Formats: sequence, C-alpha cells, structure tokens
Amino acid sequence: MNDDHDTGASIDGTVGDDARHAMKMAKKKTARDKIMASKTGEKGLVIVHTGKGKGKSTAGFGMIFRHIAHGRRCAVVQFIKGAWETGERTLIETHFPHLCAFHTLGEGFTWETQDRARDVAMAEKAWEKAKELIRDEGNAMVLLDEINIALRYDYIDLDEVLRFLAEEKPAMTHVVLTGRNAREALIEAADLVTEMELVKHPFRSGVKAQIGVEF
Repeated sequence: MNDDHDTGASIDGTVGDDARHAMKMAKKKTARDKIMASKTGEKGLVIVHTGKGKGKSTAGFGMIFRHIAHGRRCAVVQFIKGAWETGERTLIETHFPHLCAFHTLGEGFTWETQDRARDVAMAEKAWEKAKELIRDEGNAMVLLDEINIALRYDYIDLDEVLRFLAEEKPAMTHVVLTGRNAREALIEAADLVTEMELVKHPFRSGVKAQIGVEF
C-alpha cells in the first residue's frame, strides 16, 4: 500500500506536499547558486551597527571573535564604555592579546563625566589610536565601539572620519562602527549597515544591566 504523503504522489497522480517542497527547494538552490557564483569580489568593508535596540556592540564583538577564531589579527577601540569591565575585554586581554589589541579610551557616557572638554579630548585620543590601528595592514578588522555616540555629540569630526575611511583605510581592512544614531553621511558611505530595532527591553520593567547580557 502506498502512503501518498510519504511518496509525495497522490492517487490521481498529482504531486504531494513533500515532492512539491523538494521541487521548490531545488529551484531555489539553482537560483541561489547562480547568484553566489556571480559574487567573486572581496574588499575591506565599512560596517555600521546602529539603532535603539540592544546588540550593536555585541554584534561587533561577534565579528572580532570570528577573526580571532580564524587566527586573524584585529583590534578594538572603545570610545565611551572604557570605564566598564566587560566580559569581552576580560576574555580578549586574558587569552588573545597576541591576536587582538584592546584599547579602552572612553570614560563613560557624557552624562556621567559632565565635562565636555574632557570627553572631546578622550574621543580625539581614541580616534588617533583608531587611525593608527586601521593603517596597520596587519589588522584584518578594527572595531570602533560606540564611535557613533562620539560623532553624534561632535566630539570628533565626521568629515575627518569619512575622509580617512575613504582615502587611508587599507583596501582589505574591515572597520566596524557601533552606537545608536549613526549619522546619515556615515550610513551612506558604509558598505553594510544594520539597524537594531527596540521591541522590548527589561530595563523598562525595572531590571538592571546584568552580567553576561549587557557586559
């Protein structure tokens, strides 16, 4: 006795659900393979993670850890969160300092320091370090964590950042810029932009930042 569902064929000869799905996926694979075959180029990308949702720095560090896993040298510059002791920082500095240089040059959010001149000085120092690390072609990726906040408050000059990325970034170096409220000109210049959308956050229910989730 034939089981029409298992064989993919019904009694009247029409195609069953399983066979129809297989045919659909085969067509999709053919089309996908054709598209992938046409994508042969490589380049160092300018990548922006922005938006009000959680996960911007987390996504950036995910890329850093991928580079570490592949034995590729990389670097991190933190523009704002330098005062925080984070799990990423501890792991990298403890186990992978030979693969990832980690520079914490921020001192906290601007409402904590309450000193614009100091914030500007620290952001400019972080940007100088970022340029040094990006120019070093030995670094396959450089993460500029929370630089978008420094750009938003005009702690560093947006035009200077855009000019540097366009003219001085090595061709195969990836640069990741995180932080909410990315400037439109940066979004336009970037190769890859992801906006994290806030749907729900435990902070609104009175839950504080927790170890292993936020830091």
